[in-house]
Amino acid sequence: MADLRLRSQSSSPKPVTKKDTDNYSVPSAPPRTHLSARLLYASSAIFSILCLAYFSGRGHTSLPDAYALCSRSGAHIYTVDPKQPRAQCMVVQGSHIVDVGAIDEVHRRWESSILAIEAAIKRAHPRPRLTTRFIESGSIVVPGMSDSHAHMLEYGASRLIPLESARSAKSATALVRRFILSDEDIKQDPLKFVEGWGWDHTKWAEQRFPTTADLDSDPIVQQHRVVLEAKDGHAIWVNSRVLEEISPLPESVEGGVIIRDASGKPTGVFLDNAQFLVTVPPPTHRDLEKRFRLVVDDAISHGLTSIHDAGFDPRSLEFFKSLAENEKLPIRIYGMTHFDENAEYWGDKVKPIIGAANGRFTARSVKIFGDGKSSPLRELYVVDLLLQALYDPLHEPYTDNPSTRGFMRIDQEVLAANIQRFLRDGWQTNVHAVGDRANTLVLDAFESALEGINVTALRPRLEHAQIITHADMARLAKLGVIASVQPTHAISDMYFAEDRLGPERVKLLYAFRDIIDYGARFTLGSDAPVEDMNPLSGFFAAITRLAPDGTSPHGPGGWFPEQRLTREEALKGMTLEPAWASFSENILGSITPGKHADFVVLSKDIMTITESEILSTQVLATAIDGRPVYGKI
Repeated sequence: MADLRLRSQSSSPKPVTKKDTDNYSVPSAPPRTHLSARLLYASSAIFSILCLAYFSGRGHTSLPDAYALCSRSGAHIYTVDPKQPRAQCMVVQGSHIVDVGAIDEVHRRWESSILAIEAAIKRAHPRPRLTTRFIESGSIVVPGMSDSHAHMLEYGASRLIPLESARSAKSATALVRRFILSDEDIKQDPLKFVEGWGWDHTKWAEQRFPTTADLDSDPIVQQHRVVLEAKDGHAIWVNSRVLEEISPLPESVEGGVIIRDASGKPTGVFLDNAQFLVTVPPPTHRDLEKRFRLVVDDAISHGLTSIHDAGFDPRSLEFFKSLAENEKLPIRIYGMTHFDENAEYWGDKVKPIIGAANGRFTARSVKIFGDGKSSPLRELYVVDLLLQALYDPLHEPYTDNPSTRGFMRIDQEVLAANIQRFLRDGWQTNVHAVGDRANTLVLDAFESALEGINVTALRPRLEHAQIITHADMARLAKLGVIASVQPTHAISDMYFAEDRLGPERVKLLYAFRDIIDYGARFTLGSDAPVEDMNPLSGFFAAITRLAPDGTSPHGPGGWFPEQRLTREEALKGMTLEPAWASFSENILGSITPGKHADFVVLSKDIMTITESEILSTQVLATAIDGRPVYGKI
């Protein structure tokens, strides 16, 4: 600790004025005989990378191949590197970070390394000048941010028809009509399915499920095949044309519900496993490209450089593999392949994809559903005996529906057997678990399967881990299972959580501080399109436990404020922890020499500004591999 303090004091950056920076020149190199041991060490560390810079020339017309990005006024680069948490400058060479430190230090080390190169090749060459770019006053640099749990193509689908903005079934139908009349693909092929994502009837005044009649009320909409997914992905709404084509329907579906009216007639809404009754042709490559472009545009504008996709189906996996093979991935993707318990086991037949497309595409994990929904609390599912099977499993009955403790989506023996098989075959195994009983059963399966296995090599994950007992929090830490959590779910559920769970059990819901204090690793995501993809929304929710308007059921101090994360923990949860959870901590997640130059410039210092200013912070630039993909440097 003393060594770190001394280093920090000796390298404290001095303020640089505008006059100084307008004509900034490279400091002269000190005599070689007086180079410090530290300087020699730094020089050798970046020697080989600078050799490439020396001979390769410029790689970008507007931004040199090598440049320093600095703050004029001090250490405003938050590195998330415990060895040097803050710095004034970072030096980028090609696609990697090669140095971090104060402005005079990084320039001196750059110059000294050039001298070392000249000595090695025994001849002099013109010394490449290190261009310096400065961030705006008040802004900061952070590592590229990651979303550890999102559904990319579903998010893209939700952007095609903005159903989430609808406040009634009528307005949702109007949005579908507008899309049909404007989409060129639908115009060219009237038989093409009209697909959308994002309706949420809990925001509608009538607070009821929509019906086929709602969609059929518009003659344009009625003519087409319409299939609309609910915001949380666990319900489908169709029009009468689709309903007629899939009839006759079974009386019941295990693990799902066909919503019917008082006479027993299907109304056009299918929940959970009943959704599989609605067969839709797979999207074309063009369909997926349209969705993906929308995802990428939003992601990079929000400062995301990496997304963990929580469920590749066969078609989406092939789509991303195709993009990777053709080097058309503008963002890093870490994929979880969906597990279908009714299909043939594939873990011993398929080879994991690791670091394809120059490190931008990896698919080495499997996603297994332990229970049903992304939240047991969302009022998308009305409290009714007919729907009790849709509740996620709890140890004790639901407070507002004592007739049920919920259900597991998969047989416990099938779950345990497949967790063990995938782990033994070298796959990272990620299990969707929301209810406290689901988390217990999944951890039971992990505990048995992980015996004698190197957990660090496999890094299993609990996706959501929403309601979890203290005993299971301790087991998370003991087993090395990662808790993949979504802070914005907490503020979405806080207004009715206690009604569903009761005053004591609700304390175990989204108990992020307790999970960390037990020693478990965690990583943060959004579950987009269920929630906002903007990582700053998650950052705000994690550190405040407040709704965006600053309110909560417990007042302005936040909902169960003892469960708040620190700003440092939240930033780490969006950068270095996702890197660990995706086996990339050695190349991503922090601003550290040797790692890829993925970083974000934010308009405000989210680590120090008031909480109320966080959500108005803008992304000024997003860079991947040292090149800006959004904004400019």
